[in-house]
Amino acid sequence: MNKALLDYFYDLPDPRVERTKLHKLEDILTITICAVICGAEGWNEIELFGESKAQWLGTFLELPNGIPSHDTFARVISSIRPDAFEERFQKWIQALAKNTGEKIIAIDGKTLRRSFDTANGKAAIHMVSAWACENKMVFGQVATDAKSNEITAIPKLLEMLVLEGSVVTIDAMGCQKKIAQTIIGGGGNYIFSLKGNHGTLHQEVKLFMDDAITNSSGYDYSSVTNGDHGRIETRQVWYSQDVQWMADKEDWPGLSSLIAVESQRIVGDKTTAERRYFISSLGGKDAKSIGQMIREHWGVENQLHWSLDVSFGEDNCRIRKDFGAENFSRLRRIALNLLKQEKTLKRGIKTKQHKAGWDEQYMLKVLGI
Repeated sequence: MNKALLDYFYDLPDPRVERTKLHKLEDILTITICAVICGAEGWNEIELFGESKAQWLGTFLELPNGIPSHDTFARVISSIRPDAFEERFQKWIQALAKNTGEKIIAIDGKTLRRSFDTANGKAAIHMVSAWACENKMVFGQVATDAKSNEITAIPKLLEMLVLEGSVVTIDAMGCQKKIAQTIIGGGGNYIFSLKGNHGTLHQEVKLFMDDAITNSSGYDYSSVTNGDHGRIETRQVWYSQDVQWMADKEDWPGLSSLIAVESQRIVGDKTTAERRYFISSLGGKDAKSIGQMIREHWGVENQLHWSLDVSFGEDNCRIRKDFGAENFSRLRRIALNLLKQEKTLKRGIKTKQHKAGWDEQYMLKVLGI
């Protein structure tokens, strides 16, 4: 496998003691990644994939003792330290990013619903991921025990990323002054969503923007209407750089603008509308470009989370022991990145998975060999 992937994992610490090493760690990782690319959702399926493709795998892997058992896959992958795994993942993805020119990084969380272990009092794992909107790739991820801990997980994730020249979009959970400082200090900019749990800040921004909208002054404006399958959606964006009035402006590093976005949906005879508010370090922009950035953030739901559930069965995965759930989640994201990077087949992820399983030459393309 070329420098595109596994060469970045050559120095990944092997969790096994020397006398138990019947299989090379490189072989275990390669078989696992190939199986996950093809849609394997557990250890037994990975073993079955390996046995079915043993002759082909033997053309580029050593396999000194044949294909590992499902117990071996489970034990080894679940014992790898997640921080060491993520560090190598970051080296690989940063090498890819040199030629991708990422602009917008969406930070969002997802709970691995069946990763809880009631018997051992273990809560479901919550993964916080960085999604490069233009490249459609996962740029990093960290785990937290509960959604309320995203506040502590996000700074750790941001420290792993190259933020220079990027715009980081985060939902209301991550709207924190220290997180703003981390982004600005890294050479990036931010757009933070506000909700009622931000108390005074949310209320002040809401009152100011609502008043500006009512009086039709002090902002740039954009509106886009789309229709599809009997639904009409209109998105209005108001962008204001008037932030000098804010009493705690200096407490928010880089704060330069306020934003309101209203989405109106008409389905049949039913109309719904919602107005949301944001703060940002972006100055000198226009409402149209700001609105597009915010819209791309919410694309993470169907570009990342939907793919992980539908194509990789993440929500149904029952892997729980040790670091198994977190590491398997990272393997899914590696597989998703590889499939999205392969451009010769103009089909969806699920179809690419099928072809990778059926066509060994196409699998080599996905792997970059």
